[in-house]
Amino acid sequence: MVIMSGVLAGKVCIVTGASRGVGKGIALQLGEAGATVYITGRTLNPGSADYPGSLQETAKEIKQRGGQCIPVQCDHSDDTQIKKLFERVEQEQEGRLDILVNNVYSAIPTLTSKVNKPFWELPPEIWDEVNVVGLRSHYISCVYGARLMIPHKKGLIINISSIGAVRHLFNAAYGAGKAGVDKMILDCAEELKIHNIACLSLWPGPVKTEVITDRLTQGKFDADRMLAQGFANGESTEYPGKCVVHLASDPNIMKKSGYIIFTCDLGGEYGFQDIDGREPPNYKCIKTILQLTGHPWLAAFVPKFLKLPSWSLALAFHKFY
Repeated sequence: MVIMSGVLAGKVCIVTGASRGVGKGIALQLGEAGATVYITGRTLNPGSADYPGSLQETAKEIKQRGGQCIPVQCDHSDDTQIKKLFERVEQEQEGRLDILVNNVYSAIPTLTSKVNKPFWELPPEIWDEVNVVGLRSHYISCVYGARLMIPHKKGLIINISSIGAVRHLFNAAYGAGKAGVDKMILDCAEELKIHNIACLSLWPGPVKTEVITDRLTQGKFDADRMLAQGFANGESTEYPGKCVVHLASDPNIMKKSGYIIFTCDLGGEYGFQDIDGREPPNYKCIKTILQLTGHPWLAAFVPKFLKLPSWSLALAFHKFY
């Protein structure tokens, strides 16, 4: 499928956590495709956060690409602010919402600065820091988003998750939150299928966000060679955005509802590459796995098309007695 500019014209979208990172990349691609995009985050103006990026800057870039963007400052740890966001969209768009992308996540700086610490050495409060803006806020947004979509009998809800749902990544609180995000969206899909609303979890590979790039520069991942290499060769922040645009344009999207989908699989299915022309590493490819685990000589003899089936991840990382 080739996505042309304007393919999502007339669509109304919400992307949470779009000041920077994956959320910004998704918002840019949706805006470029012609959608009206509401973006949220705590950083409204440039220079008011520890890291580059703000809602106003994202909105400006979307406008430069010919898109329409409405920045809404929102603290997703506050249920009331989330409710007001959806009320505003309902009022301004005559009750219409076509696409909801739950991406907001505030704990990456904490997680990457404590990447080698076991859970018992971390303060118990890290659970809330990791999972209130993420797991809980995604659920609240799903509730209000579904209420707008159900009367129209159509819509798409995407939760941004990660392989941390099935294997250890960062710490125990992170893994529990991502597993919860996936299970929640799969159950939402079951309940919303009678309303023709698709729900899925999207797993990007390692993404070179502003925060991650800063951590790589500082050598924060030096103790974990596989993690460092994965991020160094990772996706741009707009690659997941390309995935979202193609999913939103898929006339058979309900067939994907209730599933966990890898970004690295969608490029091949829909026929697109990252913004730099690269094909990001596919972490289901046996060749990539061998390279990351220190077996480059063996990887050289393995064809690129050989992949692990998705169900093998469940067998590999879930243990039943």
